Amino acid sequence: MELHYKLFRVRELADNDESFVAALAEAFLEEVPIDAERLKNAVAVKDYQEAYQAAHKMKPTVDLFELGVLDKLIEVQDWGKFTKTDEDITEQLNIVLTAVNKASAEMKSDFKL
Repeated sequence: MELHYKLFRVRELADNDESFVAALAEAFLEEVPIDAERLKNAVAVKDYQEAYQAAHKMKPTVDLFELGVLDKLIEVQDWGKFTKTDEDITEQLNIVLTAVNKASAEMKSDFKL
């Protein structure tokens, strides 16, 4: 449990209400993988605005669950925000996507979702 994400800040936010913690985990699973796919597709077609929006939307949740990739997600976000056409953001994107996939799989198992 909690190898690819952390619940410390989530529990703090939820005031240790475990049903609320589970609801936040469920919200993570409903939102973040979809946004990650949106981000992946946007980067693939160099849709800078869409990449920026998807990354920006993911930031608070990735931070709250402490996936450990906030810095990489910000790099991807800035790539889109500042239209960094001369920069290859693939490595940072892959790190973020891997973290989201591992955290999602672990959360599904941990919360039986």
